[in-house]
Amino acid sequence: QVRLVESGGGLVQAGGSLRLSCAASGITFSINTIGWYRQAPGKQRELVATISSGGSTNYGGSVKGRFTISRDNAKNTVYLQMNSLKPEDTAVYYCNTIAAAVRNTGWGQGTQVTVSS
Repeated sequence: QVRLVESGGGLVQAGGSLRLSCAASGITFSINTIGWYRQAPGKQRELVATISSGGSTNYGGSVKGRFTISRDNAKNTVYLQMNSLKPEDTAVYYCNTIAAAVRNTGWGQGTQVTVSS
């Protein structure tokens, strides 16, 4: 059974940093492209960043230059380093494989990030 567990969220002031973790089990982690997504209140879930099995990365325009996605295949974990946080980054953050995300399945509980102004 595939399981992805997000952690590392919290309350931070604008300009601060957080590092999110996504621990995966039940999948051949190293071959999967993984994405971080977020959903703010009243808004649709949006893609924040992706990292391929080979380490290639892509970012949404609003986070480019501030967020960094990385992975440790030995630990079956993907990270999202978030710097220069803004109040508009406030959301529940989720990770998922791209394959599951396009089918809208496999979502975990997410981790709440709140940025105060």
